[in-house]
Amino acid sequence: MQVKVRYIGSFHNVKDGPDTGVPEYAFIGRSNVGKSSLINLLFGRKDLAYVSKQPGKTQSINYFLGNDSFLLVDLPGYGYARHSKKQRDFWEKMNSDYILLSENLVCLFVLLDANLPLQKVDHAFINWLGEHQIPFAIVFTKSDRSKPAKIQKNIQNIKNELLQDWAELPRCFVTSSASGTGKDELLEYIVQLTDDMNPR
Repeated sequence: MQVKVRYIGSFHNVKDGPDTGVPEYAFIGRSNVGKSSLINLLFGRKDLAYVSKQPGKTQSINYFLGNDSFLLVDLPGYGYARHSKKQRDFWEKMNSDYILLSENLVCLFVLLDANLPLQKVDHAFINWLGEHQIPFAIVFTKSDRSKPAKIQKNIQNIKNELLQDWAELPRCFVTSSASGTGKDELLEYIVQLTDDMNPR
C-alpha cells in the first residue's frame, strides 16, 4: 500500500502547528525505539524522518501530510537520560501539550520495543493516556531482532502486565522496519480511520 506524503513543518508548540482540520495520527515512544525508521517505512522514504544511531534526535513536533487527507505527527522521544533535565522537561511539556490540546488527534501510536520487557516509563505513560482518555494504539517495533516465538512470548507478557491495569487493550500492531512486517496493516488502519471520519 502506497501513501503520497509531503513534509509540512516542524514546531515547538502545538499552537503553532498547521491548522488543516484533517485527522492527525501521532507517533511517540522511548528514544531509540525505532520511531523514525518506522515512519520512513510507512511512507516508503529513507529520508522523511531523521534516523540516527544516537537517541533523542527528534526535538520538535514534525508534521507530514498523507494523501492530502491526514497528518502524521512525529513527536520527540521520551526517557533518554543523556540530555539535561531542563531539555527533557521541555520535550515532555511539548508532547503533553500536543496530546492534550490537539483538536484533531484521532489516534496516538505508542511504540514499544518487542524485544524488551515492559519498561516502567512506557507503563506509566500508557496509564497516563488512560487517565486522560486519549485514544491510542500500541505498535511493537524491531520484531525481526529475535526469534518469532520469543517475540510472541514477550509481547504476550507485556499485554498481561498492562491488563493488570486495563480491562482491555487497544489495537496492537507488530512491526519491523527491516523486514517491512506490519507496514500495510498499520497504514490500512490509518486510512480506514480517516475514511470513516470522511464518509463519501
